[in-house]
Amino acid sequence: MDVRIFTEPQQGASYDDLLRVAQEAERLGFTGFFRSDHYLHMGGHGAPGPTDAWTTLAGLARDTSTIRLGTLVSSATFRLPGPLAVQVAGVDQMSGGRVELGLGAGWFEEEHTAFGIPFPGVRERFDRLEEQLAIITGLWATPDGQSFTHRGAHYELEECPVLTRPTQERLPVIVGGTGPRRTPALAARYAAEYNVAFQPPEQVDAAFGRVHTACAEVGRDPAELVYSAAQVVCVGDDEVALTRRATNIGRDLDELRANGLAGTSDEVGARLKQFADVGVTRMYLQVLDLQDLDHLADIAAALLPSR
Repeated sequence: MDVRIFTEPQQGASYDDLLRVAQEAERLGFTGFFRSDHYLHMGGHGAPGPTDAWTTLAGLARDTSTIRLGTLVSSATFRLPGPLAVQVAGVDQMSGGRVELGLGAGWFEEEHTAFGIPFPGVRERFDRLEEQLAIITGLWATPDGQSFTHRGAHYELEECPVLTRPTQERLPVIVGGTGPRRTPALAARYAAEYNVAFQPPEQVDAAFGRVHTACAEVGRDPAELVYSAAQVVCVGDDEVALTRRATNIGRDLDELRANGLAGTSDEVGARLKQFADVGVTRMYLQVLDLQDLDHLADIAAALLPSR
């Protein structure tokens, strides 16, 4: 299974904190370093943040060399789709073709209120997400020398010149969530990867099935997509280390064992197999204590087959 590191910098992290984790993840052999796209903490004080997702990824694009980089996920409420397409393509160029874009509808109303960002109702947010996916993928797919036009309910682009392109011929777009109807349809139409976060294997399996059905409805081979999951991780050799690490992220160890990937190497490996058995081929490990670099080494020793 492809294993990536996933961070939540809004909980309190500087660019230097993220850089240390990304470089260590790269050194240890993880294939990706991803971050959330949030401006407000969810408990705690959030200092020294927040940091902007695409600003930090631009820095990491120059300060790393092999690890893939991206968002899980950016919110469609934060940015206009045309400039976002330019921004992501530019970061992909800076990285030499290592960037992936996770894009979602947005959900955290408090951060929108705190930062003065409009927060429409859920239907409009999904309408905007659908248009953004159409615009961003449409811009990147426009042949050289041609322009792109989109006339939608929320965004209009008129003969937009497509000059800034990703280095990758097809920059991967990630769509995630467990919605029963619109999310699978959007994944089937626009995504290279479908992600289910913080759900048990049986729920992940059901969500994957809905995407398979949506692919069939639009005539797409469901095998074209990567199917991934995200889980919080807490690995340790003994109960003392595990309890310390769980406490440091404000979680109960027994609860983490039930609802995440927590325990000894053997425990976590067995839990990971349960996700593999329902079709997960890529796992994003949510690492919440960005100061504990030894944790990354323990995770790598437990889960990366090359170590």
